[in-house]
Amino acid sequence: MAQSQKRYRLARREAIIGYCFASPWFIGLIVFVLFPVFASLRYSFMDYDILQPPKWVGFANYTALLHDNLFWRSLYNTLYYVVFSVPLTIILGLAIALLLNIEIKGIAIYRTLYYIPSIVPMVAASILWAWIFDPNFGILTNFVHLFGLSAPGWLSDPAWAKNSLILMSLWGAGSGMIIYLAGLKNIPKVYYEAADIDGAGTIQKFFHVTLPLITPTLFFQLIIGMIGSFQVFTQSYIITGGGPNDSTLFYVLYLYNNAFRFWKMGYASALAWVLFFIIMFLTWLNLKLSKRWVNYDQI
Repeated sequence: MAQSQKRYRLARREAIIGYCFASPWFIGLIVFVLFPVFASLRYSFMDYDILQPPKWVGFANYTALLHDNLFWRSLYNTLYYVVFSVPLTIILGLAIALLLNIEIKGIAIYRTLYYIPSIVPMVAASILWAWIFDPNFGILTNFVHLFGLSAPGWLSDPAWAKNSLILMSLWGAGSGMIIYLAGLKNIPKVYYEAADIDGAGTIQKFFHVTLPLITPTLFFQLIIGMIGSFQVFTQSYIITGGGPNDSTLFYVLYLYNNAFRFWKMGYASALAWVLFFIIMFLTWLNLKLSKRWVNYDQI
């Protein structure tokens, strides 16, 4: 009996010490995550401009969204960005990973070089790409001139601005490349040996061995890429400011403008929760559809 009580006191002491060490994380979670989340939910039902006390307005902020042309414009711009940026980033990242999966001398150097752009801060990358897109001395503009063509207004033409930012998003394909490379390394070589015995070529091995076995990795990148693309902000904020003609006014930029330019905190909170439910719904939909194409039991 005494021995069991001693073990109980020892276990309780270890638990208390453990919670003490973990307490900074719990405090940070409560103060910097949970409290802001529930506060934003509360403010989404209020008219609040920071300077005046919040006033309850019910669902007025949410109903106002239905009649807000800029809300629909920003949502369209963001969906357009997601639909084109995410697949292109996945395809490019996978293509680079396939090239860097070859074991040759110095391959680690190439992997590092392709990965470095993805760790460059987005602010610095945005300034760099603003120079690349410059209509007078930009690298991309001069490259087009080499072929005797006139460069479009990359960032000044509403028809090109969103596409230019989508092109810029491919800059970070190196982060996905590392994940794809890990997935490729996890494929047992016995599958390729069996395919060689059956006389399969390179393309056949890719579509019948490689692609099915990395579908979990593709699915992970799809979800992460979709969530990140819905929150695109820095590029449009620094390079275009949402222009020209609101062609790059993305959802989070519009949310930011309402919160910190127009001081409409209640309306911005409603925008944030609408975005949350859109992302949650699309994530749930992808999880349901993944059962049809993602293979978890082949490795």
